[in-house]
Amino acid sequence: MPVSFPAVFDPDQTLDCGQSFRWKKEDTRWQGVAFGRELSLHREGDSLIFSCKQEEFDSLWRRYFDLDTDYEAIRRELSAMHPVLQEACAYAGGIRLLRQDSWEALCSFIISQNNNIPRIKGIIQRLCETLGEPSPQGEFLFPTPQRLAASSLEELAPLRAGFRAKYLLSAARLVTDGTVDLGAIPHMELDKARETLMLIHGVGPKVAECALLYGFHRLEAFPLDVWMKRVMANWFPGWKPEDFGHYAGVAQQYLFHYIRTFQKEAI
Repeated sequence: MPVSFPAVFDPDQTLDCGQSFRWKKEDTRWQGVAFGRELSLHREGDSLIFSCKQEEFDSLWRRYFDLDTDYEAIRRELSAMHPVLQEACAYAGGIRLLRQDSWEALCSFIISQNNNIPRIKGIIQRLCETLGEPSPQGEFLFPTPQRLAASSLEELAPLRAGFRAKYLLSAARLVTDGTVDLGAIPHMELDKARETLMLIHGVGPKVAECALLYGFHRLEAFPLDVWMKRVMANWFPGWKPEDFGHYAGVAQQYLFHYIRTFQKEAI
């Protein structure tokens, strides 16, 4: 039987805001794969319907969608900081920060460099089809660091990833040989975690920050892309990322989605 859960987040905002790239919408349903499992998700009245058994929902999807975090309390805290942030929280407040696989998120944001979302999704899909194992339901899983490390640039050519292919190989080889210990990063000071990720060829401050926020759930991380640099310059002059507090990453996501989809003319 599918699992019904109160609609405490908006799948359209959460799954199409640039934090994850393996979800696609077909009619009213979102289809995706995470941690080796596939899921179909849709809204039905005031509920979200998950196409999985209760045991799988409790062991995987509840955590993946961060359903035990009180985002209403986070929005109240952020809204009190600044009028624009209050507007962003009201507009984009249906977003939750997914608890993604750290390895997949790291690779996804390596691929995201100088790229657009449809092309990122295409490269990731081809990567999974080329090097990933098929899941029990038929989708391809994200390849392990070991499998990617054993490949070559020639083997990655069909991905059409361009210069990013050599960065993927660097990440896979450094993770596989233990130089970059993904399991240790959640417990590091944020600066040390950034430095560790930037040992990977092609991972600079922005990619490291994205990986920390979206792949390690470091909610104090605050990625600064072109959109967010404009936001900071126009509406938060003199502010630093740490001024947004321990939920800086949530503030960043709300502001990013608000500006990119609703207020882009303002900047």
